[in-house]
Amino acid sequence: MSRAAAAGQLTSAARPPLGRRLRGRGDATLWFWVFVGPFFLGLLIFIYVPILWSIYLSFFEARNTVSPAPDQFVGLGNYRDMLGDPAFVDSLRTFAVFAAFIVPVTFALSLATAVLVARTAVAQAFFRSVFFLPTACSYVVAALIWKMSIFSGVPSGAANSVLALFGAETIPWLSVTNPPWYWLVIISARLWLQVGFYMILFIAGLQRINPTLYEAAAIDGAVGWAAFRSITLPLLRPTSVAVLLLLLINAFQAFDEFFNILSTFAGYPPYARPPLVYLFYTALGQGQDFGHGGAGAVILTGVIALVALVFGRLFRTAD
Repeated sequence: MSRAAAAGQLTSAARPPLGRRLRGRGDATLWFWVFVGPFFLGLLIFIYVPILWSIYLSFFEARNTVSPAPDQFVGLGNYRDMLGDPAFVDSLRTFAVFAAFIVPVTFALSLATAVLVARTAVAQAFFRSVFFLPTACSYVVAALIWKMSIFSGVPSGAANSVLALFGAETIPWLSVTNPPWYWLVIISARLWLQVGFYMILFIAGLQRINPTLYEAAAIDGAVGWAAFRSITLPLLRPTSVAVLLLLLINAFQAFDEFFNILSTFAGYPPYARPPLVYLFYTALGQGQDFGHGGAGAVILTGVIALVALVFGRLFRTAD
């Protein structure tokens, strides 16, 4: 018997069987793949492969097919069409308007709520749960409740019923009117859904601030707004940057509120469609234009990455 065969037998004899290794802690790599493997496989099949295939389709004339022929290759033609499409450009403007309002308002409400809850001495856990509970609600369900119950646009809707109590006229919330009241419906739904989540992030940041700093500031007469401006805001900067970045990315990904509250866009102006809604109708509408849809998705991803990079450079904080 050769030395290599003898060494192989000794190694296999010294190595315990798979069942015994799984019951112990000796093979950390094996345990890593036991737990991470199924998740990684699902991530690969349902996330990365579709993303790469969407990029591939963006270079083809892919209508009603996800496997275009080689002669349907158009290069960067789909990208030129999307950048020259007024509807797609209008959808980007919709994001700009939506983000310009929803990001600072959500940030301010989340921070204010976190400060109030953190300073509450009674039933603090209850208030945390109350404000955080809407986060567990589906965006689709919340959008349908906003559309069919609260802002239904008929006198039986909750919002119009409240207005009627004060003698005010009812408002067609979801109609194409001037001013466009449907923006208030969409923004209020998103605020209700996400303020609680960012409140928890701010509370975690507030808990990291040493209380002795406030005591020392109080001795010098810095209380209330002065302490908040001099201590709370500077020490919350890492959390604030993370929250602002998440809010920007979520604004880019706005879909459920627009799609389910406005449902059909017949009669609505083009700027009522954010980028994801426009791409949804492009790729999965009647034409099923996967080539232009993929190109638009790549462009939108590039815009998100560019905004995140610029934002991170502007508000970079030390580790």
